[in-house]
Amino acid sequence: MARVAVVGAGAMGLAAAYHAAKVGHSVVVLEAAPEPGGMAAHFNFEGLSIERFYHFVCKADAPTFALLNELGLGDRIRWRTTSMGFFINDTLYEWGNPVALIKFPGISLLSRLRYGLLAFVSTRRERWDALETQSAREWITRWGGSEVYDRLWKPLLDLKFHEYADNISAAWIWTRVKRVGRSRKSLFEEELGYIDGGSQTLVDALCAAIKSFGGHIRLSTPVEQILSNEGRVTGVRTPQGIVPADAVISTMPTPLVSAVVPDLPEDWKAKYETIKNIGVCCLLFKLKKSVTPHFWVNIAAPDIEIPGIIEFSNLRPIDHTVVFVPYYMPVTHPKFSWPAEQLLDEAFGYIQRINPTIGRDDIIATHVARLRHAQPICEPGFAAKIPQIQTPIKGLQIADTCFYYPEDRGISESVRLAREIAQRIEVT
Repeated sequence: MARVAVVGAGAMGLAAAYHAAKVGHSVVVLEAAPEPGGMAAHFNFEGLSIERFYHFVCKADAPTFALLNELGLGDRIRWRTTSMGFFINDTLYEWGNPVALIKFPGISLLSRLRYGLLAFVSTRRERWDALETQSAREWITRWGGSEVYDRLWKPLLDLKFHEYADNISAAWIWTRVKRVGRSRKSLFEEELGYIDGGSQTLVDALCAAIKSFGGHIRLSTPVEQILSNEGRVTGVRTPQGIVPADAVISTMPTPLVSAVVPDLPEDWKAKYETIKNIGVCCLLFKLKKSVTPHFWVNIAAPDIEIPGIIEFSNLRPIDHTVVFVPYYMPVTHPKFSWPAEQLLDEAFGYIQRINPTIGRDDIIATHVARLRHAQPICEPGFAAKIPQIQTPIKGLQIADTCFYYPEDRGISESVRLAREIAQRIEVT
């Protein structure tokens, strides 16, 4: 069997390490952060264990269910009827079901019908190859019309992708619509899920399983270089020393790969470097009262610079209201460097716009989490940009969240790809 080093202890890294250790490989996981879990890791939010970055489960997330069952956690999924809202023209409207769409006054009746047709067809579509070379703007406009795109979609895309907004892959947007659209009790009721105890339940179970199979997890251990000799990977260098390895699985963000793997051919380095990412400042508010009855509220207002809010406590039962407010932006954007209090002050003002009955004395706790590589920019034709997972260096496999394309980032895609990567490890 092989000595395997896994770079990164996010969901993909831990799942790959688990599958590798389970079949007898000698595994060590190397993680720069002081805790495992990556974007799924929890923190102590004034007595509440919760993710820094929101996660939820959809009924299509079969890889997640399979892994939970394998770990003996199949009974830990909880399903809950949820709903969406849309804040537009300084008014909160119900959203996400046929009745709400017909009643929605923000666009014409014809546009509402075309929007409904787009959503209906998207949830039933199976193939994405025809969408791969189209932009979301082109696709949505063709099906829904310019009013649907300009009023409902463009404000959201502008505030998530900024200067890249008009050139996002239609295939990537479609998979997001399909995933949530298929997670329903009926045509009129959305049903989403969460893992009892949060994502940390899965993270803890993976860590325990890796260790039970003889694997090791080294935290606060950043990888400085992935080493190779004569075209074959030989190990990983960290500040604590060299970790010898016959196989290395790297899950670090692709923009970091070239510097950490200097022995890659120049054309391969260029492939990783052309994949752009944007960052996120994800704000959390713990409040004394609810903001809305909805789990997710989209926002389309010219003077509100967030695409929406996620009232997580409307999915996972929590003693107080917990609201996530994501600011997606390039890390060069001035707001990415704003002090936490400045971001929190602006975001709370937006919450008050949605629900003016909420005051400053309703704030129990706040938190700001920042991530520099939060979302790959998936433009039309993105599939052709993604390098092969197996690199020219024998024994070295590299993948991060952009390799899930056309699917979005998420635990389900992480664990699906992790299993495939672990199965490709060569036995020495």
